Amino acid sequence: MLNVRSIWNGAISFGLVSIPIKLVNATENHNVSFRQIHTEDGGRIRYRKVCELENKEVSQAEIGKAYEESDGSMIPITDDDLQQLPIPTAKTIEIVAFVPSERIDPMQMESAYYLAAGGAQAAKPYTLLREALKRSNKVAIAKFALRGRERLGMLRVVDEAIVMHGLLWPDEIRQPDGVAPEGDVRVREQELDLADALMDTLGEVDLDDLHDEYREAVEEMVAAKAAGQEAPVVPEAPEGGGKVLDLMAALENSVRAAQQSRGEGGEVHRMEGSRATPKDTSGKKSTSTAKKSTAKKTASSRGGSGGSGGSGGSGGSGRSGGSGGSGGSAKKSTTTGRKTAAKKTPAKKTASRKKSA
Repeated sequence: MLNVRSIWNGAISFGLVSIPIKLVNATENHNVSFRQIHTEDGGRIRYRKVCELENKEVSQAEIGKAYEESDGSMIPITDDDLQQLPIPTAKTIEIVAFVPSERIDPMQMESAYYLAAGGAQAAKPYTLLREALKRSNKVAIAKFALRGRERLGMLRVVDEAIVMHGLLWPDEIRQPDGVAPEGDVRVREQELDLADALMDTLGEVDLDDLHDEYREAVEEMVAAKAAGQEAPVVPEAPEGGGKVLDLMAALENSVRAAQQSRGEGGEVHRMEGSRATPKDTSGKKSTSTAKKSTAKKTASSRGGSGGSGGSGGSGGSGRSGGSGGSGGSAKKSTTTGRKTAAKKTPAKKTASRKKSA
């Protein structure tokens, strides 16, 4: 870290406290870059900066900035014009508020930077701000200027360093209009149960174990061609984007594949007897008499059978029956089937009462 070049030098403004700091990139790009070449002879493709009026190449010293208006006319803008703008954050990271981290929408987060103390005199005020952030369990919201524009930032503590995340301005976040499926889309309880089982089977992951397989394949191919060898054959990935004709079958196959990849045995059974009412994704609660009586019968059957002890319905009992094995899925299927069968009988009785009335 000591050898990393800072990209910005300034100070953090914390009330009347000023903390000299250096801004250092906290991330790096590992992408494999390519050059454009002439396919006939392998020569590099170069771009020349040409004035469209004189049709001749110009040097960098002759190139300036301009703002293009809607009619195509250009308004020249000089560096002096920009430097004279009254921006207090040109050399200062100005803290404007402290808020809980939950207030920050992850969609706003951009690049990350380490804030390094700018010399020995900055050590104490730097430590003061760091410890204050730790004790408050909050993040600092700040404004700063970088690469020709004023930006929003969020300061937080990582290990013993202060990190700043660039944030998009709220009006730069698009609303998700027209993104979600339209209409009243419903899912069944057994589909949710299988989705829960798939999530439980996949479990957690150590992000350090994940790596860029595409980049590694590109590097292997480049190394092979550089050595005059044939490029390694990479198995084709399954095509995606197809229609899901049977959602239940896709979920069952996904659970089975996840279990096999984790070295677990067992089978995933389709819940044929279940005809549960589709779940309303809008979150509305049903208050029908049939469902209330069903809940009572299901609770009493659990108590008599000494089952898995889950009090939250079929999803809960399925998970506690065996985490990661297919036994839990099988129990879940049986329980859901009993619950659905219990729902049918009270519904018929209620209908007959209405007729007699």
